[in-house]
Amino acid sequence: MSWSDLPPLGPLVAFEATVRHGSVSKAAAELHLTHGAVSRQIQQLERALGVTLFERRNRAVVPTPAARTFVQSVDDALNLLSAAARQARATTRPALLVLSCEPTLLMRWLIPRLPALTAAAPGLNLHLVASGGPVAFEREGIDVAIRRNDFDIPGGLTTFELFDESVGPVCTPELGHRLSRPEDLTRLPRLHTSTRPSAWADWAKNYPTPLPPAPEQTFEHFYLSLQAAASGLGVAIGPRALVHDDLEAGRLTAPLGFRPDGSTYLLMTPLPARDDRVTALVSWLREQAQGNT
Repeated sequence: MSWSDLPPLGPLVAFEATVRHGSVSKAAAELHLTHGAVSRQIQQLERALGVTLFERRNRAVVPTPAARTFVQSVDDALNLLSAAARQARATTRPALLVLSCEPTLLMRWLIPRLPALTAAAPGLNLHLVASGGPVAFEREGIDVAIRRNDFDIPGGLTTFELFDESVGPVCTPELGHRLSRPEDLTRLPRLHTSTRPSAWADWAKNYPTPLPPAPEQTFEHFYLSLQAAASGLGVAIGPRALVHDDLEAGRLTAPLGFRPDGSTYLLMTPLPARDDRVTALVSWLREQAQGNT
């Protein structure tokens, strides 16, 4: 059988997400890619097919008639592949529980604690996936997901609250000695992240006056801005859970403290709430989260 007409799979996923969201930026956020990476994948797919898939209108992308027809078949094919992957996984590792977690939380909070999970629930077989935003559980083969509730949670899911989000400026202790009030922020470089572009503005809403101007630098991902802060490049907005270990180790300090931002981390799942694996995981996550406060 010849597969010479089969387009590459990666661009198909980027194409489907862009049509579904009507936005390259939203597709990039779902796939945890940059805007440029998704655009390049769509261009690659257009070259492979020899057709134009989107009309570019200023910042908007509008699917062409060919794209609207093609995406229906792509959607069916991706669902079939997802189902086949789940079936194959079930025959080889029946106890596998696929956990999707926001990348920075996964890297800086969950993974360092996994040895404790192995000790607490040795029969729990986790497969970790780094991703943020809404979750296509069926299509992506995800069993449970940890997300911050900064988007509409669809119905039909069981949700468990894990911990509230609290944020504050963080920096090295050396820089922290120069920061005792918000006005002092003008003296230090301010570190931003593309994945939470309003983090500083949201935090500053608690103060009666706007933040003073300061040198600024933006990083593509949240964990990069936090690493930059730990390296002494400036001050970043740090969620307490994501910087907890750095605070304990003395690599970072929070001279202005933390305050709730109104959001909460949840565990979401389409599985029954009484599933033993889910129950064990939630119990352990909540136990670990007690150390965030």
